[in-house]
Amino acid sequence: MTFAADRPDLSLPALRARYRAGTLTPRALVQQLHGRMQAEDALADRRIWIRRLSLEEMQAHADALAGRDPASMPLYGVPFAIKDNIDLAGVPTTAACPAYAYTPGRSATVVQRLLEAGAIPVGKTNLDQFATGLVGVRSPYGACRNALDAEFISGGSSSGSAVAVALGLASFALGTDTAGSGRVPAMLNNLIGLKPSCGRIPTTGMVPACRTIDAVSVFALTAADAAAVLAAAQGPDAGDVYSRTLPPHGHDFGAGGPFRFGLPRAADLEFHGNAQGPALFAEAVAALQALGGTPVEVDLRPFRAVAGLLYEGPWVAERYAAIRPFIEAQPEALHPVTRQITLQGRHIGAPESFEALYRLKALERQTRDVWASIDCLLTPTASTTYTVAEVEADPLRTNANLGHYTNFVNLLDLAAVAVPTGTMARGQAQPLAGLPWGVTLVAPAGQDLPLLSLAARLHARTLPTAGATLHAPHRAAGAVPDASPFPSGLVPLAVCGAHLSGLPLNGQLTGLGGRLVRATRSAPLYRLYALPGGPPQRPGLVRVAEPGQGGGASIELEVWALPAAAFGAFAAAIPAPLGIGTVRLDDGSAVPGFVCESVATAGALDITAHGGWRAWLAAAATTSAS
Repeated sequence: MTFAADRPDLSLPALRARYRAGTLTPRALVQQLHGRMQAEDALADRRIWIRRLSLEEMQAHADALAGRDPASMPLYGVPFAIKDNIDLAGVPTTAACPAYAYTPGRSATVVQRLLEAGAIPVGKTNLDQFATGLVGVRSPYGACRNALDAEFISGGSSSGSAVAVALGLASFALGTDTAGSGRVPAMLNNLIGLKPSCGRIPTTGMVPACRTIDAVSVFALTAADAAAVLAAAQGPDAGDVYSRTLPPHGHDFGAGGPFRFGLPRAADLEFHGNAQGPALFAEAVAALQALGGTPVEVDLRPFRAVAGLLYEGPWVAERYAAIRPFIEAQPEALHPVTRQITLQGRHIGAPESFEALYRLKALERQTRDVWASIDCLLTPTASTTYTVAEVEADPLRTNANLGHYTNFVNLLDLAAVAVPTGTMARGQAQPLAGLPWGVTLVAPAGQDLPLLSLAARLHARTLPTAGATLHAPHRAAGAVPDASPFPSGLVPLAVCGAHLSGLPLNGQLTGLGGRLVRATRSAPLYRLYALPGGPPQRPGLVRVAEPGQGGGASIELEVWALPAAAFGAFAAAIPAPLGIGTVRLDDGSAVPGFVCESVATAGALDITAHGGWRAWLAAAATTSAS
């Protein structure tokens, strides 16, 4: 790999620390970026930009932050690039087609939200024309070259966005993703690529490819940075009828503890001549296992059948419909490959479209049951890569190979995060100059935060650097996503008796989707009683003291998490004298939990001295046996 050793760390925590320390200002930062962009233009013709912002334009955005507290804005002074099919007010949007260009009067909703969060735009980036392609070479502005080796493709269609971040010219970049355009370039340029749930980030102000399944994507140095951008950008918008509020994600399977990941059968894995592919994928599988993951074999054939629909059915017609007036008036203005693909949409009629939609629904039904047995699916992001010359010589086959593992995701309404995890070599003789290779974590819509949490942990275990610089922000202490902007929809519940793991009533929790959060103890404010009656025998936890007072003890507990929808029904079924109240834990926090009315202690056995229900059961069993 070729690294840009002179580039500073542009990850969000690094910038935030410098701003708060007063060693950097937004105006000084854009001055530095402007110089680096000029130097990059002089050193290598990577074709990153369609329209770079001038120093004066960037300084105007920086000056808008004057007098603001860096801590008051989540993206204060953070530079970002914008794929040139997404509007930035006053700057032409071309979609990599000069004849199509227009100058918007307002920014896309996602861009406006980022500006309001304090981010600074630095330019509009190159792309495969009209976001049609995964290669990054289908642009009249030139083939965008890989950040680590300019002989190779950058991936597409969000090519310039990925390269800008990888080269340290922006902290993050916006792309779009319909078939993998936010994931393939991320892998090839050693970045995190977030393809969020469709509709989570509005597409208002974006030139559509397939409007029903398009997503705005995020390229970032770390999963934590991608999560911060998502937090600022997410939420429905009246201008986008496909935007939506996603349901809570539930248990964050990526944050730690055991999880299950789908592993394609060996027969379903294809690496298109990349001899190192099987070993690279095996390394990623081992890394997930080391993080607590259990592989569950998955039949990938129905997913691949879905992928086959993307360029064979109504979605090609949708690409045609997106630019129909333009392509009918000026077909010669399109890149030859883009024109060839898009014009196929003219010949797809309503019967063929409905047949494809029926087929998609049937395949979706086949894949649905998979998610009952796994938390996420693991696949390669792309099987291999190619030189620019190879793609130009065989554009359709090479593009199809790059989309082998990506094309099904949006059609099935899934979320995905690409993570670089290894280094490719070409064949057995010709090395690829150490280009990165990686995997993608996939889960149902709404699971963006758990995927990012797991991506952060996987990323930290694999490649030592992020992007094409020598920095490793993904390995910094605490480089995990902030979960606070992403409600889980879970309610914590402290249990102290028959609902503990392995005891008779624990199935009531697991049957409702409950997950064990941690074993802990109460604050020393309680007494524990064995209540008369049963089976099953039941304890009563009674608060008897205030903090700092004596008379209470610390009792063994488990904290579980229940979906909010299930919590009400569970609580309503609890028989008196038990109920749900507030239980203080030994770390000072408080959670809902089982408590008992003090009147019920009459005739009950005080078992506080045992320290918990399990210990008392064991003692009682020993006494009975003797």
